Amino acid sequence: MLYSEQLVAEARAGSEQAFNKLADKWYPIIYNFAYKYFDDEDKAMEATQKTFIAVYQNFTSLQDTSKFKPWIYRIAHNTCHNEHKRTKKKNIFSIFKSRDDDENVQYIPIVDQHAASNPESAYYMQENAEMIQKALAQINPDQKVVVIMKEFEGMKFTEIAETLQISENTAKARLYYGLQALKKILEKSMEYGKGL
Repeated sequence: MLYSEQLVAEARAGSEQAFNKLADKWYPIIYNFAYKYFDDEDKAMEATQKTFIAVYQNFTSLQDTSKFKPWIYRIAHNTCHNEHKRTKKKNIFSIFKSRDDDENVQYIPIVDQHAASNPESAYYMQENAEMIQKALAQINPDQKVVVIMKEFEGMKFTEIAETLQISENTAKARLYYGLQALKKILEKSMEYGKGL
């Protein structure tokens, strides 16, 4: 479990130390969610910071401490959605985590490279991760967020439904159609033997 109800209750009651502990545990999780949503480091960082500001300012609205996970994801999703709308005209997706110059490029892996037993496997895993990340940027945003929550964040349909304030069946449908769209995009790129 990523948090304890006791820690959440203490933070909700105003304990700055408890809030800082929660932020330490949840910051990388929310950042990864935002990065997958935007596929852009700066936007993900900004959305993550705004999410934690909103969490701090609205902690008293959390009625049930056992619902912290869907509550924080709902705030993160709403923040990402609002940031996306705000910057829609400038929405340029990037697969790069950071770029110091054209020679020094680092990628955010979608899959764990440490699972690869040799450099060749790691290379192919990284290549596949990049293709998936590019394909994610092309699917419907409502479907994309469900795919991220279910497939990458490991959330249950009940948590996704509660977070997005939709029915479980709607969450399941969005996942299905999102995965179908991803499959179609990836098959098309493989068919033509080119990247996305």
